[in-house]
Amino acid sequence: MAARLIVALDVSEEEPLRRLLKALKDQPVWVKVGLEALSAFGLDLVRRLTDAGFPVFADVKYHDIPNTVAAASRLLARKGASLFNVHCAGGAAMCRAAREASEEAAAAAGLPRPLVAGVTILTSLGPAEVAEVGYGGTPREAALRLARVGKAGGLDGVVCSVHEARAVKEACGEEFLTVCPGIRPAGTEAQDQKRIATPRGAVEAGADFLVVGRPVTGAPDPTAACAAILEEMASAG
Repeated sequence: MAARLIVALDVSEEEPLRRLLKALKDQPVWVKVGLEALSAFGLDLVRRLTDAGFPVFADVKYHDIPNTVAAASRLLARKGASLFNVHCAGGAAMCRAAREASEEAAAAAGLPRPLVAGVTILTSLGPAEVAEVGYGGTPREAALRLARVGKAGGLDGVVCSVHEARAVKEACGEEFLTVCPGIRPAGTEAQDQKRIATPRGAVEAGADFLVVGRPVTGAPDPTAACAAILEEMASAG
């Protein structure tokens, strides 16, 4: 499939949210809501955004025992999320519980099942931080180990850095999706991301979903910034 752009709506107040939705309403993008937005607005935000016409990536990063993750995944699926994530570090059984519970809940509600992706290594972590938190080897090696856990648990793909995207596909199959944050157009600041790539570079590396936040949401003209990224992605095709 052609790579898709996900814009991260990391906001906690109504006015910035309305402004961004207005700026993005005619763009062929998905939107991401994570801990900040969901803490501010609650899970009903997912339904609100789907009703507004946006496919939603719920960046919830579930990581708990399988039963608890299954229960949370059912609730999220009923809200209409198109994609959500869990931590591969929770193990294959937990990943499988999220996938199966969300699929069952969506079917019961008459909704398409959400895609479920597993978080590997956060793009804010470099080699020193990866070692500090207890993973052996390089970030790439750790990400691949975790991707295989997610694959074994029946996930649709993983959240990984662009720098691991091609290797993940080689290890887990071309159909295994790669959701890649840390996308920064040329000339923009890395900010708190350490393993980054340009939109064109991400597409060429095999990313299926590109997650972009502040380069769009913090731009003086978010509509123009979003359109420029989509244009750059298309040029890589």
